[in-house]
Amino acid sequence: MEPSVSRRTLLGTSLLTPALVGCTGPVAPDPAGAPSDAESAAAFDPQDWDSVRAQFPLQADLLHFAAFQLAAHPRPVRTAIDRHRAGLDADTTGYLDNDVDLEEAARAAAADYLGSSAKPDDVALTDSTTMGMGLLCAGLRLGRGHDVLTSEHDFFGTYDALGKLASRTGASVRRVRLYDEPATANAGDIVTRLRDALRPRTRLVVLTWVHSSTGVRLPISRISAMLAERNAGRAPAERTLLLVDGIHGFGAVDQDVTDLGCDFFTSGIHKWMFGPRGTGLLWGRAWDAAAPVLPSFSMPEGPGRLATPGGYHSFEHRWAVPEAFTFHRAIGRARIARRITEQATQLKAGLAEIPAVTVITPADPELSAGLVMCSHDRLAPFEAVRRLRAEHRIVASITPYDDPYLRLAPSIVTTPEEVDTVLTAMAAL
Repeated sequence: MEPSVSRRTLLGTSLLTPALVGCTGPVAPDPAGAPSDAESAAAFDPQDWDSVRAQFPLQADLLHFAAFQLAAHPRPVRTAIDRHRAGLDADTTGYLDNDVDLEEAARAAAADYLGSSAKPDDVALTDSTTMGMGLLCAGLRLGRGHDVLTSEHDFFGTYDALGKLASRTGASVRRVRLYDEPATANAGDIVTRLRDALRPRTRLVVLTWVHSSTGVRLPISRISAMLAERNAGRAPAERTLLLVDGIHGFGAVDQDVTDLGCDFFTSGIHKWMFGPRGTGLLWGRAWDAAAPVLPSFSMPEGPGRLATPGGYHSFEHRWAVPEAFTFHRAIGRARIARRITEQATQLKAGLAEIPAVTVITPADPELSAGLVMCSHDRLAPFEAVRRLRAEHRIVASITPYDDPYLRLAPSIVTTPEEVDTVLTAMAAL
């Protein structure tokens, strides 16, 4: 059954009165120097990077090199959230009638961005990457004797999800080291190490596209091609499936997810996509291998819809997802990727010239994305982050792992001039 264009759709768009749109509740104080939403909307030019930056209410006296961590909302996303919140506050029951159509709009926008072969039916809406990982691992049809392979470089949430999968199914879970030194990681070596670690009963491979521990970007397309050769002639129930945690590539790398060749892909929308906080997706092309885990409120039926957890949630944020994709596309996915790559390359090259600094992330842009990790000979990462903020007004972050690194990430809200400022500050440390 296809969703119909109904009273719900109309209420979600054209029939919201100006008075209702203005009922946004308590308003946080604008950061110093930040333009109002009305001023930003009137002036927005998606081809002008200064205009793009002006869509974000980021504190003007800070350089935001950790903006990816939990994204600030650009003006179109804020406006959409406020519109939906106002509608719910004014007539909760009436406005909630929009849910089916607005959720379908979010699913369709995500599918459109994922690639031309992605269908809305195949997209489950989640709150985060971690939720998508957990939902799939909890529903995969594996059994005792099956083998699951991941890497030594993945996120602890992935390991936890796989541990629960092993407890539920009796499948074994192993880890392979894909590179020894991140800065000298080699795509061919990564594929070879993974291939050599596979076993006849390996049913699932779980990898992270861009490692938040090192900044290494895996050659997922090459890995998928290797697995496709391995799967040739196998029955569907014995194919090796590939699940990708894509959070630090999604929105930062110019590539259709459907071209990666993976079977499942999970990502938040609230990092590099600068989408509503608490939104994410799980896309799949092999849904027959998994069962829905939680009851779904989604209608009509479809594998992605049935995998979407039901219940009441932050509707206004999920319903504002289309505006994030529209904003991203207006700027241009290729332009965004180039902007991030150029600044990250500039940052890595400059850091490499500072004697006290060791760059952890590969210099090769094909093996990295927006995340840049480094260490300082004389400062622990926590102290470096503290001093960068206190002394230079630069916001950085730390990798949340046993061996932490200082992490800097240029994005669409930073500039090449700000990268130069970061390099000067790092040298001064």
